[in-house]
Amino acid sequence: MPNANIAISHNNQIGPGNQIGPGSQISPGIQISLGNDTPDLARTYEEASIVQFDHGKILIDALNPQPGERVLDIGAGTGRLAEHVAQLVAPDGTVVAIDPLAYRIAIAQLRASDRLTFSVGRAEDLSEFAPGEFDVVYLNSVFHWIEDKPRVLHEIFRVLKPGGRLGLNTQDPTRPHQTRAFVRAALARAGLEANAATPHRGIEGSTLEALVTEAGFADYRGELRTLVDFHRDAETLLRWSASSAFGNFLSGLSAAEHDRVRAELAALIEVNRTSKGIRLERYLHFATARKPRGGAAVFDNSDQSSRERDRK
Repeated sequence: MPNANIAISHNNQIGPGNQIGPGSQISPGIQISLGNDTPDLARTYEEASIVQFDHGKILIDALNPQPGERVLDIGAGTGRLAEHVAQLVAPDGTVVAIDPLAYRIAIAQLRASDRLTFSVGRAEDLSEFAPGEFDVVYLNSVFHWIEDKPRVLHEIFRVLKPGGRLGLNTQDPTRPHQTRAFVRAALARAGLEANAATPHRGIEGSTLEALVTEAGFADYRGELRTLVDFHRDAETLLRWSASSAFGNFLSGLSAAEHDRVRAELAALIEVNRTSKGIRLERYLHFATARKPRGGAAVFDNSDQSSRERDRK
């Protein structure tokens, strides 16, 4: 769910060449706008975001939310993962889910219940929440969109209880998804590489660890994972990409130019076709940490490497 806060200027855009937070990158000359989202993109995301949901469950498994806990989902999109977490913390736990994109929250509201609430909200402004309000805070496919990453991490630290857990996953600019390579090749073959926005976001693993620990978190655990997706064809791949980037993917192309890119992409990705569909790899950093409370680490996942650090 790549639907988190982007710190934006008065025209709802990040200007050309801006960096999205320390150690993270975005393609020079690309403008990212929250205003590019549409009801159709939100509906497409609801249908196609099983990809984000599947790797989100990996993150949630690492955080291990328990019945009775209070959880904050930052960048909830249409709410599929938040609904899953609400079932894990039932019957007495609650999930609060926020997203800056109103069209996505409108869909998410259909999932709302007494223990699951949705509202429009920004990652950089958690002022509506009290200090120490949450046991768990997570950001699924969100962190790479955020500009002021240190501010967000400090806000999360504030609203977590002592011993509370943070979880996030994010792209790495040094390991772009296979989709990106195919799309760039398709644009080049169509003679449109200079015309289309293909924003490249992410943060390197060492920078991510530094940001999290500098915000005061302990027991940082990070891992770069390879994820495999299957897409039916070029059209479904492009629709998923556009909805995941809330309208900022291949923006600036005319309908005819989109058709040219789709045709070139269809020819290029055919080499990856399997009996399950077009096989494409993605690469995400998964990270967990906790707010210190003077005790032992909260996490106990034997399949993840650990470097325990308490900032007492």
